[in-house]
Amino acid sequence: MASLKDLRNRIASVKATQKITKAMQMVAAAKLRRAQQAAEAARPYAQRMEGVLGNIANAVAAGPDVPRLLTGTGKDETHLLLVLTAERGLCGAFNSSIVRLAREQAFLLMNQGKTVKIYCVGRKGYEPLRRLFPKQIVKLVELRANKGVTFADAQAIAHDIGDMFAAGEFDVATQFFSRFHSVISQVPTAQQLVPATFPEQPAAAATGASAVYDYEPGEAEILADLLPRNLAVQIFKALLENGASEQGARMSAMDNATRNAGEMIKKQTLTYNRTRQAMITKELIEIISGAEAL
Repeated sequence: MASLKDLRNRIASVKATQKITKAMQMVAAAKLRRAQQAAEAARPYAQRMEGVLGNIANAVAAGPDVPRLLTGTGKDETHLLLVLTAERGLCGAFNSSIVRLAREQAFLLMNQGKTVKIYCVGRKGYEPLRRLFPKQIVKLVELRANKGVTFADAQAIAHDIGDMFAAGEFDVATQFFSRFHSVISQVPTAQQLVPATFPEQPAAAATGASAVYDYEPGEAEILADLLPRNLAVQIFKALLENGASEQGARMSAMDNATRNAGEMIKKQTLTYNRTRQAMITKELIEIISGAEAL
C-alpha cells in the first residue's frame, strides 16, 4: 500500500495537471472563436468560386485550349493524397481521424493497382503515415503552430501541386481535412482538387428562360487564370476548416481531461483519508495495548 507521502505527491501532481488542462481549454476556447469566424467567412467565397467556375466549365467546349486542371490527364493511374493535419497534438481524435480516412483511401487505391503519393501538411499527419507509407510520401510542409494560417501558405502549396501536375507526376489529387461542424463535431472530409470538380448547378425554372453569357476573353482563358486560383482557395478553405476543428477538438479534449483529473483527485483524496485514518487507529490501538500491559 502506498504511503501517505506518496498519496500526497500523487494528489499534488494531478492538481497541477488539472490546472494545465484547464488553462489549455480556456486558450483553445479563445482561439476557437477567431478560427470559427475565419472558416465561416471563407465558405461563401469558396462556394461562389466553385459556382462561377462550374458555369464556365459547362459552357466551354472540349478542345486543346481547355486547361488540364479541368480535364485532367485522361488517366487514373497515379493519385496524390494531400493530407492536412495539425502541428501539435492534445486535440483528441482530430489528427487520427484525418489520417484514418487518408489511410483507408490509400489502401483502397493500392489494392486496385494504382500508384499512391502522399503530400503531408502538418507533422501530426506525417508521423503515422511515414510508418505505413515510407516510400509514398513525397513532401512534408510544416506550418507555423503559433501563428494563423495565411493565404500565402495555401498559395505555396497550390503552386507546388500545380508544378507537380504540370510535370506529369500524378493524375488525380485529393485533399483530406476536417470540416468544422461544432465544438464536439468535426467531420473528416475528402475533396478532389485535380481534375477540378464542381457541384451540380440547379436547373433553370420551367417557366423562366435560362441566361446566355458571352465571355470576354474566352472561356478557356478565364479558366486558365481562375483554376490555379481556385486550387489555392480550396486549400486555404480546408486549412481554415482544420484550424477551427483543431481548436474545437482541443477544447473538448481538455475539458474531458480536466473533469477526469477532478474525479481522480476525489478518489486519491478518499484513499488518502482512509489510509491516514487506518494509521491513526493502529497507533491508538498500540498505545492502549501498551498501557494495559503496564
